[in-house]
Amino acid sequence: MELVIRNRRLIESDLTTIKCLIEAEGSQGRTHLSRCLCRLWEWRQSNGAYREIACRDLLRQLEKRNLIELPAALHAARRPGYRNRVQNPNIRTDPIEVSLDEIKSEIGFVPVETVFQRRFLRDLLGAYHYLGYRQPTGPSLGYLAFWKDRPLACARFGPSAWKVAARDQFIGWTSEQRRLGLKRLVNNDRFLILPWVKVPHLASFLLGRICRGLARDWQRVYRESIVLAETFIDSERFEGTSYRAANWLCLGQSQGRGRNDRNHQGGELIKSVWVYPLKRDFYRPLLEATP
Repeated sequence: MELVIRNRRLIESDLTTIKCLIEAEGSQGRTHLSRCLCRLWEWRQSNGAYREIACRDLLRQLEKRNLIELPAALHAARRPGYRNRVQNPNIRTDPIEVSLDEIKSEIGFVPVETVFQRRFLRDLLGAYHYLGYRQPTGPSLGYLAFWKDRPLACARFGPSAWKVAARDQFIGWTSEQRRLGLKRLVNNDRFLILPWVKVPHLASFLLGRICRGLARDWQRVYRESIVLAETFIDSERFEGTSYRAANWLCLGQSQGRGRNDRNHQGGELIKSVWVYPLKRDFYRPLLEATP
């Protein structure tokens, strides 16, 4: 038996290790199990941090396939799209209605790195994004945009989708090339202009700023080179005008299977698929990726 989950190959002996670990340590919870398993495997991100979130997802996928039985969760998990209230009581929501030219030079724009910034990003997405906040299942990088100490917008990038027909045809890679090269892609899973901000063309301006610095910031944080960004847009809600204006490319539509549907179950909304090359010669790193 051999499986590939979260880009990690698993054989029978790995399942035996996991089952023994569950028997010995399961009473201490799933977080404890994922932490122990990461250390046994030395399973780390490129920046050295253990891949605990990915490991918990791997364990859940094994349980869905009836290959292991996890202990009961010690704490109830938040449902996908969980919405939470903004924790900062000082946030102002009175309208910001100006032209982009008036504020362009004064916009502060920072990658999310501190604990406070991460919580603030979580609160903004949880309160104001139509999909709510969802914990990323791998490396992620967020951005916050401010004007005169007032938040304007936020964005987040995380792991790319496992398989997308329109994207994969655009790249032209094989299944094995995709498995090795996905680490060089990131997915823009959240982008939000706060509802009281009425600044024409702000969205495309911020997307341009993000994309110009994204590869550099990702390299600094994760010690990993990325060359292509992707996103999926609900066509019933949005036309993708801001992404098009920021030079993203629309490749077509998804097949309604969701980001990580490997079993062809479907049931997700059909969305338009967009990509943005972060490097001029982005094909080569994707097609020539190594483990």
